[in-house]
Amino acid sequence: MSISPLRALLVLSENWTLNPVPTLSDLVDVAVAAEAAGVDGVMMSDHVVLGASAKARGLPFNSRDYAMPGNQEPGSPWPSPYLVLAAVAARTSRLRLVVGALISPLRHPLVTAKDLATLDQLSGGRLIVLPTVSWHEEEYAAIGVNFRQRGAIMDEQLAVWRRAWSSSPFHFHGQHYSFDDVWLEPRCARPQGPELWFGGSSLHQAVVRRLVKYGSGFNPLGQPLHHELESLDHALGEAGRTRSEIEMVGGVRGTFLSPDDVADLDHAVDCLSEQVASGYRTFCFKPSMFTDELGEIVHVCERFVRRLGDLG
Repeated sequence: MSISPLRALLVLSENWTLNPVPTLSDLVDVAVAAEAAGVDGVMMSDHVVLGASAKARGLPFNSRDYAMPGNQEPGSPWPSPYLVLAAVAARTSRLRLVVGALISPLRHPLVTAKDLATLDQLSGGRLIVLPTVSWHEEEYAAIGVNFRQRGAIMDEQLAVWRRAWSSSPFHFHGQHYSFDDVWLEPRCARPQGPELWFGGSSLHQAVVRRLVKYGSGFNPLGQPLHHELESLDHALGEAGRTRSEIEMVGGVRGTFLSPDDVADLDHAVDCLSEQVASGYRTFCFKPSMFTDELGEIVHVCERFVRRLGDLG
């Protein structure tokens, strides 16, 4: 059996430490340059609003690190992933477009199904969506959605999406959403709709269940290694599936020796060997971990793609 090459997935969100701070147009330019450098896809994450408790756990030791639950500055910019990726779609031809950590319970599933179908059409079927229930209770309160019910809400949304993207007319009657026959047009570029990835801070039962039923990719917040993936393998096997059908998406984490330094890219790639051995083949990287200069992003992309090729 042939082994797929390692693929690079550039995180477009959270690059506000760059100099100069990138505009939204700059982010689109970065995506275009990344495609030319051999990057496989770009990811935009999601928040609608943040409240004061977003930084309840304190801010990161180094501001270049990933924004994690509870350590985010409330005034951080989180542009609409739909709109940024639509602009990227218009200027690229190969790049996969990942709506990462889409907080789907904050939106009605029919509205989301329409927006995602439209974006899938615009991109020619290059869209991937990672729905999540997220962690920020103030965000739910501001929009008027029950934070305690967010898991059950998302489960119904996934069922609605499957029907919306499969055939029309369709109907749904559940605890949180109920409607009679409707038509949703335009349809997705692919009959089954965008690919769905799932992940989270742990490989808990709900993540496994959603991944087995709906998913084509696993992108956890951490990177469970081979022995920790047994529950996933067991659940997939019971459903007649195997992990070979799942795109395993790992991540590159920079090591910061002080609050002011950038991380070393070569060292970060050298630390990926365990993930590769555990079956991860696609790797997220946030370029602002490895440079402070917006103009250096293309060189970071080229180096990362080259080093993944060596590692693979």
